[in-house]
Amino acid sequence: QIQTEMVVILPEKLPENSKVKTLYLFHGLSDDCSIWTRKTSIERYAEDKQIAVIMPSVNLSFYTDTAYGHRYFTFVGDELPSVCRKFFPQLSDKREDNFVAGLSMGGYGALKVALTYPNRYCAAASLSGALDIASDIQRNMDIRPEWAFFFQQIYGDLRMVNHSKHDIQYLAK
Repeated sequence: QIQTEMVVILPEKLPENSKVKTLYLFHGLSDDCSIWTRKTSIERYAEDKQIAVIMPSVNLSFYTDTAYGHRYFTFVGDELPSVCRKFFPQLSDKREDNFVAGLSMGGYGALKVALTYPNRYCAAASLSGALDIASDIQRNMDIRPEWAFFFQQIYGDLRMVNHSKHDIQYLAK
């Protein structure tokens, strides 16, 4: 287990006993859960659209249950929605009311979660996401060979990433 944090935006004025739509919004490799509130107008947009926004921190995990034991994919895919609905009972659990999106590494994580659990999310968006993870890993290692250790810590045997639960194109099929 590890400690992590999240930023949660809830609309201020909700009709009594109503359920609110929820966007799970994932950060990129060089950021954390605070990036969206620091660099965008997400609070204003969420209030205007009457939507809750959940922004977790997952370190440099690629939203993956890592080879070294930390279960980030399990966290964002299973635990986070469940815990958030317990903390904030006004969040809807209906598929049509739940969305997931992310930037870069977070875009990869958003599509990975949505494609793994299509019955939970109405829509997903990847903003400049790492959509061909096997090629992205190889390209980064060609530029900086020290990245091999980084990616091995996340994925284990890098030859096994293609055509696996980590491969967005494979999941889409």
